Amino acid sequence: MLSDSPPERDLEWSENGIEGAWRFVQRLWRIVAADDAGDGEDLALRKLVHRTTAGVAAAIEGLQFNKAVALLYTLANAIEKAAPSRDRTEAARTMLLLASPMTPHLAEEAWAGMGEAGLIADVAWPVVDQALLVDDEVTIAVQVNGKLRDTLVLPKGMAREAVEAAALASDKVVKLLEGKTPRKVVVVPDRLVNLVA
Repeated sequence: MLSDSPPERDLEWSENGIEGAWRFVQRLWRIVAADDAGDGEDLALRKLVHRTTAGVAAAIEGLQFNKAVALLYTLANAIEKAAPSRDRTEAARTMLLLASPMTPHLAEEAWAGMGEAGLIADVAWPVVDQALLVDDEVTIAVQVNGKLRDTLVLPKGMAREAVEAAALASDKVVKLLEGKTPRKVVVVPDRLVNLVA
């Protein structure tokens, strides 16, 4: 026969977890309170905001709250490093909306502090721009004799010849090759270039 009471579990309680959560709440508050609007744009930050929005929504739907919070940590890091811009202001606003299911009281206070009208609980979830979820650039590893020597950020789907030329033009590769022509060049599209000297 089954018991009506839930099974007892040994739960680990750690003050470190509470301190970490408290530090993040304070950090969130500082980001929102200190946001200086600017006129510039930051496409990388805008892309991260849309990826984070999609990721947090999926994590909450899957009851993966730790994953949602981890995504917010990543976004907070990027916002703190970003220069003042319209995208930074929008990122701070969006981060507050994404954090509101987990920190509702803080979110309402910060929302009012930002000068926003009404309650944050009544604001629609941010809409994800699917075009911003697509990576149009890739990071290519450049190896010389099998050892990583450089990385290049290039347009996705770039022609093999152009990738090879970019790798050969790398300052680090030029220095290593000392004017010699590689015996063999292996290009794995959108992944790596290996130069055999």
